[in-house]
Amino acid sequence: MDERARKLQNIGERILNSSRTELYMNMRFLDLALGGLEYEASQSVSLSATDGFSLFYNPQALADLYCESRNSVNRMYLHIVLHCVLRHIVKYENRIPALWNIACDIAVEAIIDDLNIRVLYRAESLYRREVYRRLNAELKVLTAQGIYSIISRWDKTDIEKTEREFLVDSHEYWYPNPHSKKRLEKCEIKWGKIGEKTETEMEMKAFEMSDDTDCVAAQLRAANRKQYDYKDFLRRFSVLREETSVDNDAFDLTFYTYGMSLYGNMPLIEPPEFREVNKIEDFALVIDTSRSCSGELIRAFLEQTYTILKTSESFFRTVNIHIIQCDDRVRSDTELHSLDEIDQYLEKLEIHGGGGTDFRPAFAYVDELIENSAFKNLRGLVYFTDGFGTYPARRTKYDTAFVFVHDIGDDDVSVPPWAVKIILTPDEITGIGR
Repeated sequence: MDERARKLQNIGERILNSSRTELYMNMRFLDLALGGLEYEASQSVSLSATDGFSLFYNPQALADLYCESRNSVNRMYLHIVLHCVLRHIVKYENRIPALWNIACDIAVEAIIDDLNIRVLYRAESLYRREVYRRLNAELKVLTAQGIYSIISRWDKTDIEKTEREFLVDSHEYWYPNPHSKKRLEKCEIKWGKIGEKTETEMEMKAFEMSDDTDCVAAQLRAANRKQYDYKDFLRRFSVLREETSVDNDAFDLTFYTYGMSLYGNMPLIEPPEFREVNKIEDFALVIDTSRSCSGELIRAFLEQTYTILKTSESFFRTVNIHIIQCDDRVRSDTELHSLDEIDQYLEKLEIHGGGGTDFRPAFAYVDELIENSAFKNLRGLVYFTDGFGTYPARRTKYDTAFVFVHDIGDDDVSVPPWAVKIILTPDEITGIGR
């Protein structure tokens, strides 16, 4: 049996090497990714699996699949590699594993089905086409994150049928135990670098590639897209001011030397009662309440922003915050002076608007507040919107940031050169506060 196992393992490695070569000859931009996994025979997997470092395969099942269809082996190999390149293995946080598995399988199978490559060809079933049609009706790019949010609304029968249709490999090595978290961090770093290099390679050789690879490029851009740390971003609007607080890191040297001279070995140390800190004091938050902006997203954005505002690290105890609702004109302005008031505001939140989108009225209103001394030291304004509008003709006296909510693929929005642009997906908005 040991001799038979060695022969099967040798056959399995030859099959995988052959598959990797065929894929490389047809998709040379994936050279780093295709060589990023070691082979490891395992009887515990039904066919194949990966942890981001090794490709685990069942030698007998792999040999049987190869005899049945070489293209199926090629699809399986590419399926696993795409899971790694798109970092599906490490993006499961706060998601239901069973649904995340299905979403990831659909995302990579959609790429493979779009590639017009002979060594990957397999006729699509009618149900598979129907799934793609339903997803494309809501998404421009079939990312796992977007697919997850959609299929989570499907009924149990559809989910089970979809799982059977798109199942290729096992994901049993994706979800870590406490001893494998560091390994997952290394996996993310490894495939993050490979993904960025692959995207660069595709951009440099774009003229050599067919339009069929656009689906790969779009998903790579989505996977390599940098996520913003909203908390760090808000710190850009902070000011330096003294705050009543004991500073244990500083003391008066005069008392220290006086104590040493008077008692010989007893310094007198009294920490100062004030310290200088950078925090936000004045802040303007404008919410787009036009017809196209979802009330649920507005509430989620405000709630997650509040989780940042309520931390003493970001804001002074006494603040001057204006939450302004505006569509094509200013609808309301709520002035808040403490974090408790923000909590009360969210409990009674009412959205006013429903017209078109025009950014100018909100800026004109804020300028008027500054002239009337409603703001003492306004450093920044954040404008939350989901669409296009008319911008002010001139640069504002304060820093301005537009936070756009778009699905991945809708990142062609432009802002004036003096403004900061941040694009968040609906999925990211619900997790801004993390």
